[in-house]
Amino acid sequence: MEKEKKERNPKKKRSSDNDNGIMTFGEHLEVLRRMLFRIIIVVFVISGFIFYFKDKTFEFLLAPSNWDFVTYRYIEIFMHRLGSSFTFNEFHINLIATELSSQFMTHVTTALYLGLLSASPYIIFELFRFITPALQENERKYSVKVAVIVYLLFVLGVLMSYYILFPISFRFLGTYSVSDVIESNITISSYISTFTTLTLVMGLVFQLPVIAFFLGKLGIVTSAMLKRFRKYALIVIMLVAAIITPPDVMTLILVTIPLYLLYEISRIIIKRIEKKQNKQTD
Repeated sequence: MEKEKKERNPKKKRSSDNDNGIMTFGEHLEVLRRMLFRIIIVVFVISGFIFYFKDKTFEFLLAPSNWDFVTYRYIEIFMHRLGSSFTFNEFHINLIATELSSQFMTHVTTALYLGLLSASPYIIFELFRFITPALQENERKYSVKVAVIVYLLFVLGVLMSYYILFPISFRFLGTYSVSDVIESNITISSYISTFTTLTLVMGLVFQLPVIAFFLGKLGIVTSAMLKRFRKYALIVIMLVAAIITPPDVMTLILVTIPLYLLYEISRIIIKRIEKKQNKQTD
């Protein structure tokens, strides 16, 4: 009987260690593995749907290459209301495939990219579920807000790239010619590569308020600092806009304005953080 009790006691001790809510390193790896597996499945399922609806997908992606894209029409309407007779000239740019497998590989990579982009809310949700057990209650509420804001800002950056930056850049670079004897034929891989790059860049650039939030929390950046360097910041923003956009005044203005607004929003966010910190110290 005593031997049986001794054999049972270690089991009870081990079970009580596991019941305290602390996971082992191996258990964390198992949870991470399952999470990554679910994310991969969701991304591949969405990518499969996007791949299947090829016509709709590329109708959406190739729309900014048309001379009558919605952005051009709204710019013309806006200019006409200001009393200007400004209109965009009609243009046609040929999209070609120069390699045997280029169209198929472009189709596959595009489906994966859009699948990853479409699944990003679910990915953020899974990542939040993974880190939630290690957070305090107030930190959980904080992290939910930050995750939502990060995603919304990324979507705004993507929309700006799709409706403003990419179509105007494509129009300028596609129609630019150093000689009349040279005909522009843009490869589909070059088109999609430029599209995805600009989309990702603008999605990341729009994270400036979030970065400013954390820098303000850490006390690295202050609202007074941002206010003092406002003029220099405007010059830097214009230089960045000039680099990522074609040398066109209208495009420069269209990109500079939202980027500068992000800078001012970042300053306001840091100022609010400073007010809260001052109240807590008082």
